[in-house]
Amino acid sequence: MDADVIVVGTRVGGAATAMLLARAGLRVLAVDRTRFPSDTLSTHQVQLPGGALLRRWGLLDTLIAQGTPAARMVTFDAGPAVLRGAYPHVGGVDAVYSPRRTRLDTLLVDAARTAGATVEEGFVVEGLTGAGGRVTGIRGTPKGGTPRTFTAPLVIGADGKHSTVARAAGAREYRSRRTTSAGCYTYFAGLPVTGGEIYSRPGMMVTLWPTDDGLTIVFLAVPLARFAGLRTDLTGNYLAAVASVGDLGERLATAHRAGPVRATADLPNVFRRPYGPGWALVGDAGLVMDPITGQGIGHALRDAESLSAAIVAGLGGRRPLDAALAAHHRDRDTARRPMYDLTTRLARFRPDRAGPTLFPAIAADPALVTRFLGVLTGAEPADAFFAPAVLRRIVGTRGLLRMVAGRPAPATSG
Repeated sequence: MDADVIVVGTRVGGAATAMLLARAGLRVLAVDRTRFPSDTLSTHQVQLPGGALLRRWGLLDTLIAQGTPAARMVTFDAGPAVLRGAYPHVGGVDAVYSPRRTRLDTLLVDAARTAGATVEEGFVVEGLTGAGGRVTGIRGTPKGGTPRTFTAPLVIGADGKHSTVARAAGAREYRSRRTTSAGCYTYFAGLPVTGGEIYSRPGMMVTLWPTDDGLTIVFLAVPLARFAGLRTDLTGNYLAAVASVGDLGERLATAHRAGPVRATADLPNVFRRPYGPGWALVGDAGLVMDPITGQGIGHALRDAESLSAAIVAGLGGRRPLDAALAAHHRDRDTARRPMYDLTTRLARFRPDRAGPTLFPAIAADPALVTRFLGVLTGAEPADAFFAPAVLRRIVGTRGLLRMVAGRPAPATSG
């Protein structure tokens, strides 16, 4: 065998998994078709649980030292009310970070190499090898080179939402939900933000986050039905939509766009079984959801920790590998399901019947604002916060009935 584990794809999930497995003493070969630093479409956001993992792994301070700013305060403008507050603390982290992928992915690839993993850049995986119904390795070609085959007891697909490994291994898909939104973003100089800004409006969502080099990323999400029209003049329509929200028109007038507008409607929502004989999946290869809640990076990092722990236990003989991977599968689905449901609901852009009652009540209580922001960052399960008993405590019985019926709260005088 050429390695104990082969990792296909070395962006966030793959590089983090390779790093953790190498730190545990396994022989790791990680391959990627690209060469780093390399950019990719991304929400950029490292939510609180992901930031806590980077801190635990000794990487967050490096990311900060390289210039990625923290967003500790958030403005959530829901229309009926504006929520302003601070994030909760999770694992010693109280901020969301939004690094450029040229920085974050390179940091993780370097950390994997430092840990002892062999990383082959510019290697295009063309398929899997197998014997007796079990995956035994990969076959592919280095760019400009000759075909090669590598073998290992376990091959991990970290190669994204259209994973070659998942397809070749026949990973079962379930809980699939149709694409309902499209997203686009670019960067601006001269558009200062003191924290994150989220604007929810009928038929669109706009978010602003500080990123590297003094820039601000501005993300626009719209219903899928609007995407064809948006693309007729992508830059002009994007700018018009963003400028229509709050005071962003005035602020954009004094800012400078620092790159092209990037857009996609390739936003699937699907769970895949993340393991089988000789193979496993991590990150978007195993579970992908609409980027409207910005969970992809954090989920990939959390997957990397859980999957690598299962692999170390299985290959180290502490428990059967299949049992360890099955436990990882159950834990992943239990942890991700509430955010998956919330994300796919938000991405449908249906009228918000509850917002006019719920958001003013949350805005009036700083502790509730912090807890709500914890839900948005994945630190608290959405189903726990939105449970009927919790909502009743927030808005009262009459308020809860108004939310269910979709009636606005009564006007107040004064």
